[in-house]
Amino acid sequence: MRFNIHDVPFSRHGSYTAISYDRQHGADRNTLYWRCVHGDALWRSNRIFRIEVLKNGRPAVFTPIATPSHLRLKTPHGSVEFVMPDNNLVRVRGTGVSLRLTCGKEMEPLAQPARQGQWEINATRRRVKYMLTPLRGAVHVDAPWLLTDYFHHRCPHVTITLSAGSGERFFESAIEEFESEWEKRSYRKSFSRCIYGVDKEFSAWKKKLPKVPAGHAKTAELAAYVMWSAVVAPSGTLKRPAMLMSKNWMIQVWAWDNCFNAWALAFRNPAAAWDQFMINFDRQHAQGSLADSVSDRAESLSFVKPPVHGWVLAKLLAANRSLAGTSRLREIYGPLCRWTEWWLTYRDTNGDGLPEYKHGNDSGWDNCTLFEAGTPVEGPDLSAYLVLQMETLATVAGKLGRKREARQWMRKSKTLQKRLIRFLWNGERFVAPRLPDCHCVESDSLLAYLPIVLGKRLPPEIRTKLVAGLKRRGLFLTRWGLATESPESPRYIPDGYWRGPIWAPSTLVIVDGLWSCGEHALARTIARRFLKLVAKSGMAENFDAVTGRGLRDPAYTWTPSVFFILARHYAR
Repeated sequence: MRFNIHDVPFSRHGSYTAISYDRQHGADRNTLYWRCVHGDALWRSNRIFRIEVLKNGRPAVFTPIATPSHLRLKTPHGSVEFVMPDNNLVRVRGTGVSLRLTCGKEMEPLAQPARQGQWEINATRRRVKYMLTPLRGAVHVDAPWLLTDYFHHRCPHVTITLSAGSGERFFESAIEEFESEWEKRSYRKSFSRCIYGVDKEFSAWKKKLPKVPAGHAKTAELAAYVMWSAVVAPSGTLKRPAMLMSKNWMIQVWAWDNCFNAWALAFRNPAAAWDQFMINFDRQHAQGSLADSVSDRAESLSFVKPPVHGWVLAKLLAANRSLAGTSRLREIYGPLCRWTEWWLTYRDTNGDGLPEYKHGNDSGWDNCTLFEAGTPVEGPDLSAYLVLQMETLATVAGKLGRKREARQWMRKSKTLQKRLIRFLWNGERFVAPRLPDCHCVESDSLLAYLPIVLGKRLPPEIRTKLVAGLKRRGLFLTRWGLATESPESPRYIPDGYWRGPIWAPSTLVIVDGLWSCGEHALARTIARRFLKLVAKSGMAENFDAVTGRGLRDPAYTWTPSVFFILARHYAR
């Protein structure tokens, strides 16, 4: 399999290194970079080295050929290849050409000679170090030592050139990331054996993903690679292997995105699924909230994400019985109780029993039109998620022998559903009142239809009207799937984030709700359109609802995860 490195970074499971073109920070689209995805640089450049292939000392035009196991930069004169044998190591080999790696002044680099021809490079601004070990050929390092300001000696740049030695055909080097001090290691395994080893690892990962119909096999391979390569090893804040949302620029784990990744893994890789599901609970605040996002170096408590966790936990337990063991249920029960109680305690300012979003970001639908008049807003989706979450808590409590708590959670679930219908259903649709005046924005947002996730728990007349709205031609359903803002709306924006584009999570929530309502034909239609969309436009963060063009981050992990879930079950 080959993939487009302009969209999908070359990396590997466990690694914090990615090689790609950087479209986020105004870089030349034709310049390839060695990047560091440690998580404190979300909105800043994380480019460590500019990568150039040289012929006779001058840059040569190259064609990147990317596969899961290795990256080849091909020129008419020769090529340079990269392989990542393990989490911290990159092996580089070149034939007929040279390789130049340049670390610019924005990284405040240092370079110092080490043992036996090695060089240590310290990208101080990104707090990461590399050891360059020449295995064959010549290494030239240009690292002038200057007083760069009144206080610090730095290298204004570090330029490394790798080339074949006199009378040799090729060069080869090892470049290893480390934190404090480098430990000596062996590089006996040949370059070819390194490629073979990575191939085996990726193949083993693919076998643990859901099976899909034969017609989707090609898409499934790319989906599998995007997920596999987005995982980073435990480090710092992250106590488990973590599937980042992307190794482009969305280099964190947001507290609902990970749930969809966990669901996709649950069918055949339960241990990895549980890790993804629990990542944010590992960092749960003492009051019960979950951080909006976490990475190995940072977490954000400015916002939260919607409580889809109970709904998804029920899906995990149904997908794989091994996840329903007592030890895991005990591990999640307390944290999930605290997360639920947090919404009921701290996000109900008027005391009416309906929880509120303080910002669009809390809903996951950051700029949704329902938040135009301000916040707090009593989101109908929020109450629907909590109804399901408390129902799941009742189930888990029952399995743990906590019969009294199980009855209490079920009672709370039913009470909240009654309030949702009484106060947020206007007879035609769900609304989202802004507090304290209960003003409801006139909106054509798909978010108002998300309570369909309750399925047959909803009264038949409500289900009928929700389904009719979703079926109505041109309102939300396009040839590619469900727009998040109706294309008929004056507020619709083709690349408007949650004001129009098609997203994986909203698609899955609606499809699952329709399925639960018994609307299997419509659920299949929407699922199949999404699968065709992904086959056409890749694993993008979201998609133009009319043209199907991929938008924003082009390698976003919840998109392949939802692809696998839909292909395995709902689209059949």
